[in-house]
Amino acid sequence: MALPLAGHHVAVLLGGLSSEREVSLVSGAACADALEQLGAKVTRVDAGRDLAAVLTSLKPDVCFNALHGEWGEDGCVQGVLETLGLPYTHCGVLASALAMDKAKSKAVLAAAGVTVPGGGLFNRFEAAASHVMAPPYVVKPNAEGSSVGVFIVQEGANTPPQEIAEPSWTYGEEVMIEPYVRGKELAVGVMDGKAMTVTEIIPRSGFYDFHAKYGEGGSEHVIPASLPTEVFEKAKKLAERAHAALGCRGATRSDLRYDDINDILVLLEVNTQPGMTPTSLVPEQAAHQGVPFDRLVLWITEDAYARSSAGGIANAGETPGKGAR
Repeated sequence: MALPLAGHHVAVLLGGLSSEREVSLVSGAACADALEQLGAKVTRVDAGRDLAAVLTSLKPDVCFNALHGEWGEDGCVQGVLETLGLPYTHCGVLASALAMDKAKSKAVLAAAGVTVPGGGLFNRFEAAASHVMAPPYVVKPNAEGSSVGVFIVQEGANTPPQEIAEPSWTYGEEVMIEPYVRGKELAVGVMDGKAMTVTEIIPRSGFYDFHAKYGEGGSEHVIPASLPTEVFEKAKKLAERAHAALGCRGATRSDLRYDDINDILVLLEVNTQPGMTPTSLVPEQAAHQGVPFDRLVLWITEDAYARSSAGGIANAGETPGKGAR
């Protein structure tokens, strides 16, 4: 295979300031290694408040944004990169900010015909004082990812989670509370606007929490998911519609729940910078479609560079895996 990245300087942004720092370090390291194997000059940048100054000094050809969570995934870093005039991977400012805000993104998705759970935003102290809806329901931060700060309030629970009222709670004064949808945990990766496949996630602990997502052996991935054909295809279409409605680009991942008893399929959220760790879903789905990890990283990087350059890094028009979906 030719090395289309040879001679190009890629700054891989990793680490960062959010609660998902450790995940980002793993994602960034994997992507940086792949880019180096493809022949690129790679600088690993642990993104801090001096990011603009660091990148101004480095002058990379393109930035691979492997940050997760607040500041790195919510439009803030994207705004810095826009101001510097640097090409960067994944979604732009608006789509990043919108997808990170669960309440606003749900409103946009519902308007676009995507089925989402009900519920809404509540003051965290009010939500800790008494049930704001009948259990079972889910409590989560409005602008966090990786299941950070998520609680499932089971049917028959006497009180809401008291952790959301503690002084140690750092995830905002409002929490998203929505009905709990029982059933299968699903994920759909979208690449270049097209859904790849559907994965069912079976967490070992019974809840797809942070450890189930990133811990070794934390969950089992069934790919492709064993679903009725119409549900499988609907999940893909919902993910594609959500990707388009939020104005996303590059590779995203939609998380869904399917209640197989009542035949209810809902889309929970769109991840604009899906994980690129050894247990991550989008690389796994790409591999299932015949796109190995290095080619996925190459495509994501080329997709970013091509938007600001007539020719791009690789051959114009080449989209690895387009025919493999």
